[in-house]
Amino acid sequence: MFILDIFSLPQKIDFSINSLMISLALGALLSWGLKIHYQRWGSSLSNRVAFSKVFVFITLTTTLIISIVKSSLALSLGLVGALSIVRFRTPVKEPEELAYLFMCIAVGLGLGANQWLATVVASCMIMAITTFSQRQKNDEQSLFLALDWKKSQEVYLNELQNVMSNLMIECDLRRFDSHGECEEVVYYVNIKDSEILLKFIDKLKMDFPNIGISFLDKTKIPGI
Repeated sequence: MFILDIFSLPQKIDFSINSLMISLALGALLSWGLKIHYQRWGSSLSNRVAFSKVFVFITLTTTLIISIVKSSLALSLGLVGALSIVRFRTPVKEPEELAYLFMCIAVGLGLGANQWLATVVASCMIMAITTFSQRQKNDEQSLFLALDWKKSQEVYLNELQNVMSNLMIECDLRRFDSHGECEEVVYYVNIKDSEILLKFIDKLKMDFPNIGISFLDKTKIPGI
């Protein structure tokens, strides 16, 4: 009886192809801007250029789905059933990647609902706030630190962490590899100046002889 009552309600809402075209055009512009923003200001260790290529596709697809589904109650119920069996299985390695994906979906939802002004203004404000936050971080020196050693050297992560926490503004473990006789870790670190960097290298060499040390400046490496 309940099902019959649902489908007896008006199910068709006026659908405008012009509105859809406007939503898709705005979605293309906003997702392109989000793509450039992520490549420039993102701090993910993964390939940011390759990952950001899906932003336009996700945004426009979400816009299309919402634009179609909102015109029919039956389609809305069908979408709920479809989403109950769909799982997102692409590995998301870092929270930042997930945040940008949610941003793409949010833009698609807003544009699909024809909330053009609110979506454009909110998207621009979010990207501006994020840019300002990242610029403050870039006033410091942000680096990827790769350390490698042989297992026989007995280098312990806790001891490494203690050394870095005393000299670094920020220290975040991003990757740990163990293969054959070697182990390798990658940290994302922030330091105040080059003098602290040199002091840190000397400290590492003193406490962990024969350890391999590599620094990569994330702001000058294309593609990551």
